[in-house]
Amino acid sequence: MSESFTENDIQKIQEEIEYRKLVVRKNAIEAVKEARAQGDLSENFEYYAAKKEKNRNESRIRYLERLVKNATIITDHSAADEVGLNNTVTVAFPGEEETETYKLVTSIRGNSLKNYISVESPLGKALLGHKTGDRVPVYVSDQVHYEVEIRAIDKSTDESGDTIRSF
Repeated sequence: MSESFTENDIQKIQEEIEYRKLVVRKNAIEAVKEARAQGDLSENFEYYAAKKEKNRNESRIRYLERLVKNATIITDHSAADEVGLNNTVTVAFPGEEETETYKLVTSIRGNSLKNYISVESPLGKALLGHKTGDRVPVYVSDQVHYEVEIRAIDKSTDESGDTIRSF
């Protein structure tokens, strides 16, 4: 199964891979060498901690490389007045005056603390392609659904400050 990413997502992932290979890997190998030089490995906590950190870095590199290898590149094809990828959307729940603002992003950028929601989530899927003023049904499951009204769409995109989620 492949993940959907933008070209910018792929670039950021490749930058992290390079950093981990050139900087983190070198530091991890040095830490293991230093800890090993301290003598008896059977009771050397620093050695085991350094090995664990080195293995964690190698695992992250393999994970990121697998993501890039299996990635599907997506682009935004929405019209100027429609909700699309990397747009900020203000929605209201019918009967309530309070609004919520979300930015629609790829799954790897999803971050509920920043109100970044994936275009693959139920709300993200429902909002794509709709216009200001539309009432959109959001289907969470066959039995659970709700409706939101699109109040505003901000098409200005700034992906440069976003970071890729680290696992």
